[in-house]
Amino acid sequence: MKDRRQFERFSLTLPARMEAVVSNRKQIFKLKTKDISAAGAFVNTTEIFSNGTQFKMDFTIPSNKIKELTGVFSLIECEGSIVRSTPKGMAICFNKECQILSLIDL
Repeated sequence: MKDRRQFERFSLTLPARMEAVVSNRKQIFKLKTKDISAAGAFVNTTEIFSNGTQFKMDFTIPSNKIKELTGVFSLIECEGSIVRSTPKGMAICFNKECQILSLIDL
């Protein structure tokens, strides 16, 4: 089967914080990515989400090189939806470009 991905996917474990409305309540989940691209990511979780669930997600990039250059860690904020949920995790699709922010040294 031909790979239909538009963007290169990287095996990268990043800490992530996801905010989603589940059962009519806003819930916060702390997760880790398995891989990520410019269009989406696969996130390890045992939680099962319905396809189409909308979310806001923050990824922290704990990089010593970024910290050396800027003095801060970076944070990526994205919005998107769940496109597939499995017992091992979920595939998410970002709605548009993600915003990159800076954080004060933690």
